[in-house]
Amino acid sequence: MIPKYKIEFGIKMRDHLISHHHETEDPVSCQEFLAGLLKNHFIIRDIKHEGVSLTPKEFNRLVKNAANVVASEMICASLDIKPEEEKYRFGFAA
Repeated sequence: MIPKYKIEFGIKMRDHLISHHHETEDPVSCQEFLAGLLKNHFIIRDIKHEGVSLTPKEFNRLVKNAANVVASEMICASLDIKPEEEKYRFGFAA
């Protein structure tokens, strides 16, 4: 069975890239995993939906949504505010 989402990513180790992948059926889990990759500076190589690579536009949308989650978390932690206030003030919270 083909997973709904498959994220192919890499870990840079000195001069080479170690490739890994993560599979999930849940779009929220996919976004959370992407946010984790962004926070930890992993290299995102490809995102597939039901076995087919996303178009550049779809890929960019998913990465941008994950980046918004990371930005929201960082603002909330740095300013010690709740997500509701962050959304009102900065517009990132989901």
